[in-house]
Amino acid sequence: MSTAGPPLAGKLALVTGASRGIGLAVADELRAAGAHVVRLARSLLDGSAERQTDLRCDIADPHQVDQAVRRVLKDHGIPDIVVNSAGSFLLKPLDQISTADFATSIAVNLTGPFLVARALLPHLRTRRAGHLVTIGSMADHVALPGNAAYAAAKYGVRGMHEVIAAELAGTGVRTTLVSPGPVDTEMWDPVDPDHQPGFTRRQDMMRAEDVAEAVLFAVTRPARVDVTEVRMMPTRK
Repeated sequence: MSTAGPPLAGKLALVTGASRGIGLAVADELRAAGAHVVRLARSLLDGSAERQTDLRCDIADPHQVDQAVRRVLKDHGIPDIVVNSAGSFLLKPLDQISTADFATSIAVNLTGPFLVARALLPHLRTRRAGHLVTIGSMADHVALPGNAAYAAAKYGVRGMHEVIAAELAGTGVRTTLVSPGPVDTEMWDPVDPDHQPGFTRRQDMMRAEDVAEAVLFAVTRPARVDVTEVRMMPTRK
């Protein structure tokens, strides 16, 4: 009887926004599957544990991203899996969004994933192997009231991801866009959706672990399978 080891044993994964929410759940899921996980987040302190390295990094800052990527390449090598998960959520009508609010949403949700992808994809392309996973949102394909800044960034992320996929075609590097609907994370705390008409109640939302399992599924398919996109929604009641 053969006993297969963890599906990601010996693999290196890099996950942004990995201090909380979906990013943390993805990092934990990949680590449990055997990968060494490098976690990037601006709220983390540099440190290490078994099959885990934490690096403090604001992914909206080009210098910090380049510095973190150089350190990862030097200390661990080229990641096999890159998960762009960092993001921020802003829920306001268009005429109530300040210029600073809009710029912050674009910086965190769109510029950050761009900087990470730009720094790492050339290495994956040269090696002709790897997997880029982008965490989008239902807001990357559905227009919802109050989502002008967030949707602008997430629609941009979708467009960028699809261009990256086209540019990587035939290189051996796979790409997956995961676009979940409402997920019960702390980003909902200031919104209080349970008392807002038209919002999904938190108890009916998906969990961060559900998205993490979708990421693990995508990155553990055999080389002949390309999971290009995953859309997820809470079950309708």
